Amino acid sequence: MTKQQKSYVLPIIVMIALFGMISFVTGLQNPMGIIVKNQFGASNFMSQLGNAANFLAYLFMGIPSGLLLQRVGYKKTALIAVAVGFIGVGIQYLSGSFASFPVYLAGAFISGFSMCMLNAVVNPMLNTLGGGGKKGNQLIQIGGSFNSLNATIVPVLVGYLIGNASQATIKDANPALFIAMGVFAFVFVVLLIVNIPEPSLARQEENNTSVAETITAPLSYKHFALGAIAIFVYVGVEVGIPNFSNLFMTSSAAEGGLGINPTIAGSVVGTYWFLMLIGRLLGGIFGGKVSSKAMLSTTSGLAALLVVLAIFSSTDTLVKMPVFMSDISLGLAEVPITFMFLTLCGFCTSIMWGSIFNLAVEGLGKHTEAASGIFMMLVVGGGIFPLIQGGIADSISYTASFWLVFAGLIYLLYYALIGSKVTKRADN
Repeated sequence: MTKQQKSYVLPIIVMIALFGMISFVTGLQNPMGIIVKNQFGASNFMSQLGNAANFLAYLFMGIPSGLLLQRVGYKKTALIAVAVGFIGVGIQYLSGSFASFPVYLAGAFISGFSMCMLNAVVNPMLNTLGGGGKKGNQLIQIGGSFNSLNATIVPVLVGYLIGNASQATIKDANPALFIAMGVFAFVFVVLLIVNIPEPSLARQEENNTSVAETITAPLSYKHFALGAIAIFVYVGVEVGIPNFSNLFMTSSAAEGGLGINPTIAGSVVGTYWFLMLIGRLLGGIFGGKVSSKAMLSTTSGLAALLVVLAIFSSTDTLVKMPVFMSDISLGLAEVPITFMFLTLCGFCTSIMWGSIFNLAVEGLGKHTEAASGIFMMLVVGGGIFPLIQGGIADSISYTASFWLVFAGLIYLLYYALIGSKVTKRADN
């Protein structure tokens, strides 16, 4: 048994590295939203289209990713995903040369295909290597820590490479895009060399179900169906909080914003992701001892409280809060107390993904790969939620848009306490 566990070390490291790639490319859409808003005079709604395109790809690629896992295995699926990611980021680079918003959206959309496939690979793989349960959740939390590390670095790195994003153009983002393409190329070579366990291929002989049955079987489990909705909601909440904190801070007073220096705003957003890193590191340490249900119920309830405090607090009330500065150090920034509350939500959202995934796939067995594909399809919530939030911000106010975030957190609390109970639908 010891020997088998040792053989899993390298695959685990590779899966964790892929987890980091997901957040690096996804995180680029946050500062890019500010850039395209400036370059093309876009509204808050339009500024989120790149982010929406990135997540919309999950809707189209989620189920095919799960089927691909079952047919060709984890390694080949990951290799295809990395190659597609390189192409997607490359198209975003070309959008700078053409100064074209549609080309940028196309690149973001294709990058989303890659992120979807990578997510479909790393989550069930880490859960499987950990043996499911608390240990499976623990490995996902560790992977999530590296994901958060990259998410923390992206806004700081882009700020350093580009400068003031609100005055930049897509072409100014080329250095960050070059880094992303370089990492994709490196990871592709590493994946070719590393041996990855293939549990889905080992089960392939006993799995004679049709494609339609393969897709629908996981949904016969009520706790999984509700968990898929929870992922839709969670990703929207996780993305919506930092994106609209950034827009709220940096937009002019005429647009309903506060006109805060984009560098300070970027530091606040970077701190949100930094707190997610801290939370996931703690989740990785204690995830083997604390149940996913306890983790999710506690953090969703606390996050809901913080969002309510942010909504009812005055933006005229300033506090000096520790932030992750552009020189990769911690410092103090004077910001409205509203954003201190919203930033603290990062600590809460940190462990939600792993907890939801772990609760939802409990007891699914041979349906886990197909379930992972459905899960990835519902990640589209990260694009749809911010679009809705942007519409609310345009029509009412930035503050009012955070009620959508609050409603999402209440659903996650419901799922943790009630909806995650492992049951199977009677009609299956």
